[in-house]
Amino acid sequence: MLAAGYATRLYPLTLDRPKALLPVGGKPMLEHLLERLESVPGLDEIHVVTNSKFAEAFRNWAEGYHAADVRILDDGTSDEETRLGAIGDLDLTIRTAAIDDDVLVLAGDNLFSESLAPFAQFARAKAAPAIGVYDVGDLEAIRKYNSIELDASDRITFFEEKPERPSSTLTGIALYFYPRSALGVVGDYLAEGNNPDQPGRLVQWLYPRMPVYAWRVPGRWFDVGSKETLAEADRAFTSGD
Repeated sequence: MLAAGYATRLYPLTLDRPKALLPVGGKPMLEHLLERLESVPGLDEIHVVTNSKFAEAFRNWAEGYHAADVRILDDGTSDEETRLGAIGDLDLTIRTAAIDDDVLVLAGDNLFSESLAPFAQFARAKAAPAIGVYDVGDLEAIRKYNSIELDASDRITFFEEKPERPSSTLTGIALYFYPRSALGVVGDYLAEGNNPDQPGRLVQWLYPRMPVYAWRVPGRWFDVGSKETLAEADRAFTSGD
């Protein structure tokens, strides 16, 4: 779980509380995410990587959460200037926790209305890196995300972050699978001096080098980045829509 951002756009709500622990539908966003993972087969531990400012808040939350084995990792940064970036935090988690297994990667501020177990099943069947994709239905909206094109087997044939001239309304979201055999690509990407933030950039770098597949996210997806999208997600999860 990537949760090391400072969510400055949500101030003052996130001055003293991490975005992933803001309430949505009566409980922290992070708990909704964990519920979507409950039926993923073989999921034995969950790592939440955060920063020094919010590490204690996550530890306090984890002490009262007993539905899964959750471990909190402090990445040692304290502000926007020193943050490692999402890909940097993924690399840190893999190395610090000595992970030697398949890995699911999610952002702590993305919410889903449906289970994510089918995504894990899809990715394991492909035995390759995979990403969740969502059709936002608007070429203009794609400009703030990324644009993706697929072949008949759902393999990525085109991926561009923040496209100026998008041709598809399908976008990759913060839901990734890296098989054990491909974990080394994270370190390889960073060793080349590439952008350590925006996890989609790793996929953009990776898909010409090896097969990367896309799974269409069912139901609704919420990217909580503003007070407006937070309120929208809260309404949806409160009403059950």
